[in-house]
Amino acid sequence: MEEVPHDCPGADSAQAGRGASCQGCPNQRLCASGAGAAPDPAIEEIKEKMKTVKHKILVLSGKGGVGKSTFSAHLAHGLAEDENTQIALLDIDICGPSIPKIMGLEGEQVHQSGSGWSPVYVEDNLGVMSVGFLLSSPDDAVIWRGPKKNGMIKQFLRDVDWGEVDYLIVDTPPGTSDEHLSVVQYLATAHIDGAVIITTPQEVSLQDVRKEINFCHKVKLPIIGVVENMSGFICPKCKKESQIFPPTTGGAEVMCQDLKVPLLGKVPLDPRIGIQEFCNLHPSKAEQLISS
Repeated sequence: MEEVPHDCPGADSAQAGRGASCQGCPNQRLCASGAGAAPDPAIEEIKEKMKTVKHKILVLSGKGGVGKSTFSAHLAHGLAEDENTQIALLDIDICGPSIPKIMGLEGEQVHQSGSGWSPVYVEDNLGVMSVGFLLSSPDDAVIWRGPKKNGMIKQFLRDVDWGEVDYLIVDTPPGTSDEHLSVVQYLATAHIDGAVIITTPQEVSLQDVRKEINFCHKVKLPIIGVVENMSGFICPKCKKESQIFPPTTGGAEVMCQDLKVPLLGKVPLDPRIGIQEFCNLHPSKAEQLISS
């Protein structure tokens, strides 16, 4: 994972990408391109666009495979249970967009109108946007360097016609690199409510999540809290709980105490989550699978 240096001056600093601590950082060129330069006009355009979006939440994790996209999808569906609440789910995992599959939207395409790109709607009050909708095949590899990823995220934030939205949930890739810097910088003047950080209980995940928390502090991104995903498994037959990913260093609870960030909750491994995602993809088989 690409790590922010311990004494990083921050992406908004005049020394961004130019200080001694920036030498060797994988984000150096991206940060330096903005330091001392005229602000990207897209920042003000995005600020204007985001005036119709009440709340903006980023879903982050330093580690891959911890369930960020699944959590983002379930958070979006949960908020959309209120029919009077308008939800937007934006997938900025450019190289590994999984939101279309999780939401049962594979094969859908983005349409353009005079007011911009139209999201793909799961429900009347739940719109989705992902680079996955722009690929000719879900197996196509997106082989882009940082500037092109940056441009795609800019387009998503500036050119998508979300309309009046109560919650914009942004699903991000793992790490602390191009996509994360881009979305934070472009939304800097539009007010981000904060980040929900996802981890699993084992130390190999917590190590990278600590770096993500450090990243949030460096770029002045508020942390709403941490969710421990895959936190134990309760057998549906014998009801015995097993720790599939043992929290050998205390899990998210101890980490949050040490770093003084809120622990929002623990989500267990639950076969029903996998079944629900399968049913989204294969509605014709849903009844047979649920009954078994």
